[in-house]
Amino acid sequence: MQVYLLRHGIAEDGRPGQPDADRALTPEGKKKLRGVLKRAKEVGVQPDLILSSPYRRAVETAEIAAHQLDYSRTILRSDTLVPSGKPEAVWDELRIHKDEPQIMISGHDPLLSNLTAYLLHCPDLQVDFKKGAIIRIDLDRFSAAPRGILKWMLVSKLAH
Repeated sequence: MQVYLLRHGIAEDGRPGQPDADRALTPEGKKKLRGVLKRAKEVGVQPDLILSSPYRRAVETAEIAAHQLDYSRTILRSDTLVPSGKPEAVWDELRIHKDEPQIMISGHDPLLSNLTAYLLHCPDLQVDFKKGAIIRIDLDRFSAAPRGILKWMLVSKLAH
């Protein structure tokens, strides 16, 4: 399985009284995200399943990814993908979908940085996961603990 971890694009700053979950992507965030996803498509990213945090900015990111990558299935929202989510819970969800060749996860930091370290079985790994960046991790075993292989990371500055 190829897992693509996609951090949401640049989002608007929170306003007083606005729940964090309601923050939307900015026009700049959408533009940079489209650039990254265009490059991702060129290198063969074609998800069979997209999972997203239920937060607005992650859902918008997943929707842009679906459009850019010609994904026509339903985007599945999962509460395991909120910013405070646990990597172990995401791993359990990935194992449910282990027959999907390519899965994209649209989410947030710190979860995605922690999930990267968890999937690579490197608990001390520090990841500078920029907004709108994508990491590809390959997994071929679905035992209790993952042992993934980091294939690449794409950030917006390198996508142009």
